[in-house]
Amino acid sequence: MTAADFAAIRLTLELAATTTAVLLVIGTPIAWWLARTRSMWKGVVGAVVALPLVLPPTVLGFYLLVTLGPNGPVGALTQSLGLGVLPFTFAGLVVGSVLYSMPFVVQPLQNAFEAIGERPLEVAATLRAGVLDTFVSVVLPLARPGFVTAAILGFAHTVGEFGVVLMIGGNIPEKTRVVSVQIYDHVEALEYADAHWLSAGMLLFSFVVLYALYSRKGRTAL
Repeated sequence: MTAADFAAIRLTLELAATTTAVLLVIGTPIAWWLARTRSMWKGVVGAVVALPLVLPPTVLGFYLLVTLGPNGPVGALTQSLGLGVLPFTFAGLVVGSVLYSMPFVVQPLQNAFEAIGERPLEVAATLRAGVLDTFVSVVLPLARPGFVTAAILGFAHTVGEFGVVLMIGGNIPEKTRVVSVQIYDHVEALEYADAHWLSAGMLLFSFVVLYALYSRKGRTAL
């Protein structure tokens, strides 16, 4: 493998780790709200969160490019704050990856929160535990398997992204060129040996992640 391949791998892992951390922070309150609310807006919010599951990544990438670009509302805001524009930067990749991988984190967390039920929360309330104390001491430990699943799926899905990262990040070496884009470059250049190495690595990574996830679920069921 070439130095460019290793740079793409490093950038991909950095992007996946950052995206997963951000998603766990912002996805937890969203999942908790979806699991507990009876609001009429639950269906709307749930549908928005799940959109990346059915929306072509190039569509999401296009609208992100427009929104975050110099003529978009977010782009105008970031420029007024002296932050420049996000497209074709690592920060832009993070924004796109967070939106695209959100259902893979929110939905496992929502399922874990719903599985807890009302009884543990009622017991905590009788012991005069506050809302935050109940969430930290009761909800988080009981929902731990959901957090592990969410982190694994969020990380793995971000590693495998292509359409969104290409649209919002382009193909800048050591800045926005992730593994999936690097494979595409090798194929375009007819460098099939290099493409095989990276593709085989991605295939092995995906298999190991899914095997670990399903094996863990099997042990939990037992």
